[in-house]
Amino acid sequence: MHILFYVGIIIASGLIMGKVVAHFKLPHITGYLIAGVIIGPSILGLVPHIETRKMTIIAEIALGFIAYSIGCEFNFKDLKRTGKSVIIITIFQALGAVALVNLAMIYIFKQPIPFSIVLGAISTATAPGPILMIVKQYRAKGPLVDTLLPLVALDDALGIVIFGICGAIATSLLSVGGQLSLSHMILAPMGEIIISIVIGVILGLILGVIVKKIKKEELLIAIIVSILFIGVGLSHSFHASPILLAMVLGGTVCNIVPNIKNIKMLHLIENFTPPIYIAFFTLAGVELDIALVRDVGLVGAGYIIIRAIGKIVGSYIGSKIANSPKAVQKYLGFTLIPQAGVAIGLAMLAENILPPPFGINVRTIILAATVVYELVGPLIVKIAICRAGEANKICNFKETEDD
Repeated sequence: MHILFYVGIIIASGLIMGKVVAHFKLPHITGYLIAGVIIGPSILGLVPHIETRKMTIIAEIALGFIAYSIGCEFNFKDLKRTGKSVIIITIFQALGAVALVNLAMIYIFKQPIPFSIVLGAISTATAPGPILMIVKQYRAKGPLVDTLLPLVALDDALGIVIFGICGAIATSLLSVGGQLSLSHMILAPMGEIIISIVIGVILGLILGVIVKKIKKEELLIAIIVSILFIGVGLSHSFHASPILLAMVLGGTVCNIVPNIKNIKMLHLIENFTPPIYIAFFTLAGVELDIALVRDVGLVGAGYIIIRAIGKIVGSYIGSKIANSPKAVQKYLGFTLIPQAGVAIGLAMLAENILPPPFGINVRTIILAATVVYELVGPLIVKIAICRAGEANKICNFKETEDD
């Protein structure tokens, strides 16, 4: 069959299962992943594994839009207001997850160091989608939300930096003799990060100048997509991070264009991206090998639990040091549990860094963890925001008629 036949099957099945799980008050992303597992080689085999290797461009496009959207949530005005405390908490919650996952994988589960540090690096990533959905649904406002929103944008940026460094260390450890080179451990990742930021800022400034002069929506979306695609393409040519580059691009343009235009741009992107996201997450489910879940089950369960503990403990310590309000100290860590798009993207990159079976195991663990986090994450975020007293809607589980 032609490749477009399989793409059509992937999007249709993801869309149907997304609607099904919505009736059970579950996130659509969970339905996409489940649909992928069902139509993939693990169960029905409607989409052969060999065909998925021809669809890598879908992942690249989706990750570009996800990173761009995250960048657009990075509001410099909000960061100035919460400033120093957000940066402190971001660092501590990220390092808390990395440290606990690394220690657990190495000393409890006896996993190789390269595998452990790459998995630990991915543990930093947080999914902004479910968080923003709950904040908007409950019209939440207050110190917790004011800290949470800029932190989510910073968190994934920091996670990409940590992944770059840990990936370089893992590669060095796996090389002949296992010797750590300063250039590979520090200089190479930093060069990748600097190049990503520079290209992202330049393209963001160019896009910002252009969109200020554009009035037609169809022309505006075409320009945004073309610039974003150019950025992702350049990232491969210059060995930069496509995720970080797209994030910086989005953050730059969304902070220099007028607020009304900014909202319009985000609205246009949201209208354009649904089939891309459906294809991306469903395809991720297609590539999930159920047989491997059995083999990495205990390690995967450990990752899910320990990452959550690391986020909660790290956030508490960071907010305590920053002297944040009690609600932030007590509940912020719980709002950072969701994990999805960026983590899946980093897991796919990890598969190229680590040799079999470790790279495959990292991807499988992250995909399995995503299902769990997306099932329970939004509910935990809701409870945390409600317990903090920042929701402007009734917080019982039985919604009122206005909800």
